[in-house]
Amino acid sequence: MSHIRTAARALIIEEGKLLSIKMRDSTGIFYILPGGGQQHGETLHQALAREAQEEIGVPIEIGEFAFVREYIGKNHTFRATHANFHQVECIFHCTLQTHEGLGTGTEHDKKQIGLEWIPLTEIKERRLLPELIKSFFTPIGFIAEKCYLGDIN
Repeated sequence: MSHIRTAARALIIEEGKLLSIKMRDSTGIFYILPGGGQQHGETLHQALAREAQEEIGVPIEIGEFAFVREYIGKNHTFRATHANFHQVECIFHCTLQTHEGLGTGTEHDKKQIGLEWIPLTEIKERRLLPELIKSFFTPIGFIAEKCYLGDIN
């Protein structure tokens, strides 16, 4: 039986740069926002705090809701491996509580090869997923045109 997975991700911008998880697979380098799947019994905030520790290695302060997106794998680039994958992601504006230990996460994603602060002025040239959000970045921050972005990658 298929199910829908819920997840939470962090939108962290400091000094004109976005903190991203740097990933590599057979298609090359790409970037995603820190965060991941919610476990049974966790709130979205608890899931995001845990995932931040696992992936980036430092605690975060979780702020306001930014947007939600769905990812239905069979409709996108990774359909060969994600054909039965359906995820709903809630993204929150966040800040780092400290920089000490940044990058020392306890449980990196399988394809994670590091962290990268991407200058907001370079977002459009990078392979940041989901692609649609690149249009919401300005030289000074992030402004989503709507809260529900639909099934995007």
